[in-house]
Amino acid sequence: MSKVKLVVLNNILDFGSKVNNHLMKMNKTKESYIIKSKSDRFSNGEGKVAINESVNGTDLYIISDVGNYGISYMMHGREHFMSPDEHFEDIKRVIAATSGHADKINVIMPLLYEARQHKRRGNESLDCAIALQELEKMGVDNIITFDAHDPSICNAIPRLPFENFYPTHDILINLIEKEDINDILVVSPDMGAMERARYYAEMLGCDVGVFYKRRDLSKVVNGKNPIIEHMYMGASPKGKDILIVDDMIASGGSMIEVALNLKERGANSIYLVATFALLTEGINNFVEAYQKGLFTKLYSTNLSYVPEDIKNLPWYEEVDISEYMANIIDTIHKQKDINKLWNGKKEVIDKIKNIL
Repeated sequence: MSKVKLVVLNNILDFGSKVNNHLMKMNKTKESYIIKSKSDRFSNGEGKVAINESVNGTDLYIISDVGNYGISYMMHGREHFMSPDEHFEDIKRVIAATSGHADKINVIMPLLYEARQHKRRGNESLDCAIALQELEKMGVDNIITFDAHDPSICNAIPRLPFENFYPTHDILINLIEKEDINDILVVSPDMGAMERARYYAEMLGCDVGVFYKRRDLSKVVNGKNPIIEHMYMGASPKGKDILIVDDMIASGGSMIEVALNLKERGANSIYLVATFALLTEGINNFVEAYQKGLFTKLYSTNLSYVPEDIKNLPWYEEVDISEYMANIIDTIHKQKDINKLWNGKKEVIDKIKNIL
């Protein structure tokens, strides 16, 4: 069997190092799995990637955080922060540098590139599908991601394995261990997140509610139709501890509005839960909402970049997913039954019952 090797791009070095340590521990070896590589930029912004050791005969895993907005370089004498497009190009550069040498090439994008551009209305680009097909044409053998905005995007590459994992178990166990919550209600902030909310509710053995976002379809603001009203459907939130769950938080405006609505309906403590805390339009909305008592904590993962100053805020809780990622890599490489990584519901439910 070929050896596992990791190419960890510089946008996810800390997380990649943790994954590497877990792999070393579970396989009882002192040999690092990380291959030495280097990403460079020319002063006009063009890039290149160099792999500095042999990948011949390896089962290669390329790990990249396309959402890391904290990586910068000098372009035309000015500091330029890398966009998801540039991170994705670096993934393709690694594939180009290793193709024909590695036995298998697996791409791990915890935050799936262009995940929100997964369907087309009118004359729009279908970026996520195009990106996945690009990887397929370059010879990638497997794509691994987490909590894809729309898992059905895998239909764009029907012949290529597309593994979409969820960090639900790790998030819930962390939350239950750290928080004193009772009489729980899981709430979806919109209809699109309802399946995810139902999954959380099933794990917790509780009821679920959902908000319908009524939008002004005659206007477009920041690429979206503005929300006119949040209409709630489901069990009464009065006196309950609430989990508002979604795949990602961008500006956070919608989730905060939902929290306000639930507070007005008599909700007790409110916890915001998202796999990816993108926080694209700053943090002030959350600081103000926390000060007003609209929510107690925001739980998210280390699958995508969050600045240290945000991680240190009293209401932010980071859940480490690196051990889960290492288990995924080890299981796929050894061709073990991957179902144990999907269907661990009973084990987690038992743990939650013991904690509660």
